[in-house]
Amino acid sequence: MKKQSTNNTSNKSNFVFGNKNYIVMAIGIAVIALGFILMAGGGSDDPNVFNPDIYNFRRIRLAPTIVLIGFGIEVYAILLNPNKKKKE
Repeated sequence: MKKQSTNNTSNKSNFVFGNKNYIVMAIGIAVIALGFILMAGGGSDDPNVFNPDIYNFRRIRLAPTIVLIGFGIEVYAILLNPNKKKKE
């Protein structure tokens, strides 16, 4: 009896996204985290003292804009086609 040869196909795991997608997603998560870090702080230790620092430009305009840019990067990473060839 001859033994049948098995086809040695690699059992490569199939991920939903490609390597490039995950790299862009990690960049987007880092940008979102940066936006939330910029949004933090500005509180007061004493509840009877008002700290107007919570309404400064960084917390009201800059940080939410950075978070939205991060979400835009995430949408781009999801829609990115890693198999697309460059035109030469």
